[in-house]
Amino acid sequence: MKTSMAVLSLVLFWFSILSHSIADQAFDVRQHLSTVTRYGAAKDVGYGSFEQSSIYEGCTPIHLNLVARHGTRSPTKKRMRELDRLASHLGELIRDAKEQNLSLQKVPIWLQGWKSPWKGKLKGGELISKGEDELYDLGIRIRERFPDLFKEEYHPDVYPIKATQVPRASASAVAFGMGLLSEKGSLGPGHHRAFAVSSESRASDIMLRFYDSCENYKAFRGSQEPAVNKLKEPILDEITAALVSRFELNFTRQDTASLWFLCKQEASLLDITDQACGLFSPSEVALLEWTDDLEVFILKGYGKSINYRMGVPLLEDVVQSMEQAIKAQEEQLAPGSYEKARLRFAHAETVVPFTCLLGLFLEQSEFQQIQREQPLELPPRPPHSRNWWGSSVAPFAGNNILVLHSCPSNPSSKYFIQVLHNEHPIPMPGCNNSDFCPFEEFKKMIVAPHLKHDYNALCAKKLEQPELKPETSKLSQLFRWLFSMGRDETQSTKAEL
Repeated sequence: MKTSMAVLSLVLFWFSILSHSIADQAFDVRQHLSTVTRYGAAKDVGYGSFEQSSIYEGCTPIHLNLVARHGTRSPTKKRMRELDRLASHLGELIRDAKEQNLSLQKVPIWLQGWKSPWKGKLKGGELISKGEDELYDLGIRIRERFPDLFKEEYHPDVYPIKATQVPRASASAVAFGMGLLSEKGSLGPGHHRAFAVSSESRASDIMLRFYDSCENYKAFRGSQEPAVNKLKEPILDEITAALVSRFELNFTRQDTASLWFLCKQEASLLDITDQACGLFSPSEVALLEWTDDLEVFILKGYGKSINYRMGVPLLEDVVQSMEQAIKAQEEQLAPGSYEKARLRFAHAETVVPFTCLLGLFLEQSEFQQIQREQPLELPPRPPHSRNWWGSSVAPFAGNNILVLHSCPSNPSSKYFIQVLHNEHPIPMPGCNNSDFCPFEEFKKMIVAPHLKHDYNALCAKKLEQPELKPETSKLSQLFRWLFSMGRDETQSTKAEL
């Protein structure tokens, strides 16, 4: 009996090893980098379970709105300095280990003497060639998907292309325009057409200024950032302890945070997944990704209504453009005399709030909460499932496309909105979880509840401050929950099953 049990234990042990090996091989870290995820790695993940709504016979697209994030970019100067500090500290750790005659056998060769790939670079944050390709290819695909919308001769009043004034956004707009209008002109081997990119997008610019000049938002973000950092600390400490044990170097919490940032940059920008990313197990990557997603959720997303209220001017702009298109349709204006698409390029600070206003990535009960502008529960810690993923909500080049359809033969409504996220139909809880929604219902159920807010009034008035005791109590409960989850991962897995 004992022999049988021993054999069974051995079989289970090796089965466990094999299972982990197979899981690790299937795990692609490039899909788990939160908002640093490249578009190609993220665009087709997580949409398979939703069935696209049937578009009524006789419906034709008559107008398109695009709100897109800039493509993959290089690290900013601040982040490049962080990587230089990481290189310096890693060098100190290696020297200390050698002076103490400690073995370096467990330390990866690449880490010994590592220097940042961006060392000596004077500028940062610019669109890189991979980011140019993302937007160029997106432009081609949108033109091919909606050929009737883009068959007119180019004119900036027919196809306005707008970008915020930050260079990576305008460069993304240019790359997109080159794809959209390839083979439409006579410039160069690609037969490109010259086009205009406007930086006078009132809706996008007002959202960008919100972050820079809205004192209420700056105060809110400043008050929340320490709490967000506190949420991250238990995870960073847990993983730091694992790294110290694994590699026998005295890594600090800051080292872990910087190594995770390096992992994201290497995997996203350089397609290197076996250096910094190789230091972390898939389960550790999942936890680090979750902490990034929490930050986006709290500071830019559903965590507080002030985050997505700033998207209201953009939502108004989208609806106005659709109403103008309907007016042109009703008046039977000549093709080429009115706008067919409005194409905007900005940042995660624009895309995330706009996505939240549409109510995407929510359950029906959660949508009702944001209609009442109540904060939502934080996305649950892995391995629990969640809808909110930074890699899906706003990867590099992430986008929302709203297509207005004319359906003259439909008895219930003549105009419908179809919403695509990263080019995939996506359910809208405000429209009975359909991606195809009557225009008037879209305005009533999704747009109208948010139109009570005015940008200038929102920034000028003093926001109501929450009582401190309930917030402190909630934070304490969250910390206890985090620590208990960290101590017993097996128990949490069983609870999920």
